[in-house]
Amino acid sequence: MRYDGVVVGGGHAGVEAARVLALRGLATALVTANRRAIGRMSCNPSIGGVAKGHLVREIDALGGLMAKAADATGIQFRLLNASKGPAVQGLRCQSDRELYEKWVQASLGALAGLEIVEGEVARLEVAAGRVAGVRLAGGALIETRAVILAAGTFLGGVLYVGDERTLGGRTGEFSAGALSESLKELGLPLIRLKTGTPCRIEKDSVRFETMEKQEGDSRPEPFSLQSNPFPVLPQVVCHLTRTTSKTAEIIRANIHRSPLYGGAITGVGPRYCPSIEDKVVKFPHHETHQVFIEPEGLQSHLIYPNGISTSLPFDVQDQIVHSIPGLEEARIAQYGYAVEYDAVDPTAVDHSLECRAVSGLYLAGQVLGTTGYEEAAGLGLYAGYNASRALRGEAPFRLERDEAYLAVMVDDLVTRGVLEPYRLFTSRAEQRLLLDRHTAYKRLARHGEQAGLLSSPEREKISSRETSVIKILAFLASTKLRSTGEAPTLAAFLARPNVTAREISELVPFAELNDPWVRLYVESEVKGAGYKQRQKMEAEKLAAAGSVAIPRDFGFASLPGLSREIASRLEQLRPETIGQAERIPGMTPAALTVLRVALARKRGRS
Repeated sequence: MRYDGVVVGGGHAGVEAARVLALRGLATALVTANRRAIGRMSCNPSIGGVAKGHLVREIDALGGLMAKAADATGIQFRLLNASKGPAVQGLRCQSDRELYEKWVQASLGALAGLEIVEGEVARLEVAAGRVAGVRLAGGALIETRAVILAAGTFLGGVLYVGDERTLGGRTGEFSAGALSESLKELGLPLIRLKTGTPCRIEKDSVRFETMEKQEGDSRPEPFSLQSNPFPVLPQVVCHLTRTTSKTAEIIRANIHRSPLYGGAITGVGPRYCPSIEDKVVKFPHHETHQVFIEPEGLQSHLIYPNGISTSLPFDVQDQIVHSIPGLEEARIAQYGYAVEYDAVDPTAVDHSLECRAVSGLYLAGQVLGTTGYEEAAGLGLYAGYNASRALRGEAPFRLERDEAYLAVMVDDLVTRGVLEPYRLFTSRAEQRLLLDRHTAYKRLARHGEQAGLLSSPEREKISSRETSVIKILAFLASTKLRSTGEAPTLAAFLARPNVTAREISELVPFAELNDPWVRLYVESEVKGAGYKQRQKMEAEKLAAAGSVAIPRDFGFASLPGLSREIASRLEQLRPETIGQAERIPGMTPAALTVLRVALARKRGRS
């Protein structure tokens, strides 16, 4: 078998990567152990959140799949931080788990040029430093010029519950130990990480009437501009309860039985999505912790208790659940567990997500040290697009930090590496006001169009919206609230904190302002104009200061004035610009000065 590109793994990263390759006319194979698990939501059946929702919108602007899948299968939509500014608001939806994966599978099945191959990849075949193919566990060879590795938590995966250890990357599934060994043989630096999931509870055993209702938005906002009609499915109510002092007592009394605290697990878990035992131990001053009770689907009999991820033994999990109000008589259908797995140190790839040591090998998702469906999907799209460009003889694709959260994530991973599974936050972006969800298409759609990932109707819809906003903004800036006196312009009036676009809609002769997509965009642009202008100027200054290129063959090790540690780090990471060098952990102002002077001298000699 021979293909232009091979994607290893059918999770959220693999799905986006395979779709990009196929849409760009390349013969593509997606290799997965189980085609029915493609697009599976292994943990929480939800998409989006603060920063994550922005990323999903960016994926849509670039022509990706996730936003449309979420809109088509969402059963509750909420805008988080709705009372705050657009920069820190976050679209989030609760999805129907089963319908989500079926929708994704159907979308991939409709693509010409994409073949699903069931099997386990056991090793990578490399010749003269370049990928030549993948070898399946049964011995079959798939030849290819590019591999996108999106193996999730399966590389050397081990599942933990109390004293029990089971090989696997997900409950009931295999562990890709052979593939992990193959990466070691190629010299790729592996790190050990950890994640986990809570138990699943039978819906008919939950006392919802004792819990606080969590309603969705009455007029929900979709992730994708292309979603129409919306919402597609009936909307449901989630619920909120809390752990108790008894919960904490149970955990403290059994903490020695936790593989996390007993020393069995050595991998580092996500700090911002801790297990319930982590919460109790590390935050003893918190008497209770929130538990969101979320349905897994319209027809599902299971409930996802978001907030009590654990790897404690079965009997302790029973006690924990029964100590929570509303879950006193709950029946556990599937117990929670932790999974420890191998990932590749992300500093081993360049900004195209191609491995420096192996040409044609790209990494995406949890295998690159991230956590979360959204981060995985974004990296899958990014890696897929870069692999497709390399296969077509085109230059690598690159976004800058002031252009997209996707660029912030890629640059963070490549330049700084990870100490724990990487999760995207708005605070990671220096110019987050420029990256609000409303401007995603303005910032990124041209790239999706260039890649051929946006259809003609999609391009027309995006262009029409941008044209409407430009026209309305010009009218607001040039029209006064009243025709006499020193009346403010409509733009100045709308910029006031308590004024909304709805209140001035009758004064604006454009019906497009009645479209929520246009109205929210206009309101955001007017109210944030001054702040955005300042951040744009800051971004330009940073770009000018950091854009000095560093030659690929520049000798850091022989540079006088650099410490051995910093020189070694620079040799390892090979920053392309002064700006990238500045973001490397441990870099000092003195070292940057030495580097700038050396580069200036080199340019002078040239």
